[in-house]
Amino acid sequence: MSMKPLEFDRRYGELDQVISAYLGRAVDGAEDGETGPDEALQAYLRHTWHSRPWALGIAEQQVREYARNPPGRLRLRLGEFYPVPDVGLPESAIQEWLFRIADHIKRSLEEGQVPPPAVPRTHWEWRARFPELAQLLGGWFSQDMPDEFADHDAALQDYARSTDPQIVARAVGEFHELLALGLDESDCVLALAELGMEVDPPGPFAPSAWMALACERLAVKRGDHGRPADREQ
Repeated sequence: MSMKPLEFDRRYGELDQVISAYLGRAVDGAEDGETGPDEALQAYLRHTWHSRPWALGIAEQQVREYARNPPGRLRLRLGEFYPVPDVGLPESAIQEWLFRIADHIKRSLEEGQVPPPAVPRTHWEWRARFPELAQLLGGWFSQDMPDEFADHDAALQDYARSTDPQIVARAVGEFHELLALGLDESDCVLALAELGMEVDPPGPFAPSAWMALACERLAVKRGDHGRPADREQ
C-alpha cells in the first residue's frame, strides 16, 4: 500500500525536491567530486537558501537517511518507499551519489555558503522561482492558445477573470522580478520557454516589452466581471 501524502512529505518531501532538480539533466556520478556541487544542486541550493533556508537541514537529513537505508525492490514495488527517478546513473552508483549530495548540503549549511542571487540556470530553477508564471504561461499560452483565444489579450483576460485576485497579484510580482533580472531579448525568449510559453509574443512587441505589458494589464484592479473597477470618489 502506498504512503499517504503526509507520511511521504515527512519522510521524503525535501528529498523529492532535491532529486527533482536533476530531472531531465545528464548526471555524471563523478562530475562534482571535490570541485563542489554540480549545476543542478547549485540551483537547488541557490533557490532554497533565498526562499526556504530552513528546508536545507531537512534535505540533508532526508537525503542522507535514504542513502543509509536504501529500500529493497519489494518495498519499492509496494509503494512504501520513495523511488528515485532515473537520473542516468546505474543503480550501484545511486547511494554514493546521494551521500555526496548530502555532504554538499551539509557543507553549505555549516560554512554558511549562501549563493548570491542569479538568473536561474536550470529548468527546475526557473519553475521553482516563478511558479505562478509557469502556471500562467504554461496553462494559457501553450501551443493550443490560438485555438482557444482570439489573441494574447483574451488569454490574459481569461486568466485574470478565472483566477483568485491574490494569485493574480502573485503573478504580477513574479513578472516584476523576472523583468528585474535585466535579461536581453534572446534570454527573455529562453525564460518564457522555460516557463511553458509555446507561442511567440504578439507583434510588434519584443519579449521583454510584452512581459511588461502583460504585467501592467494584470495589475489593473478589476471588478467582478474582469472590467476595470470604478475609481473611488
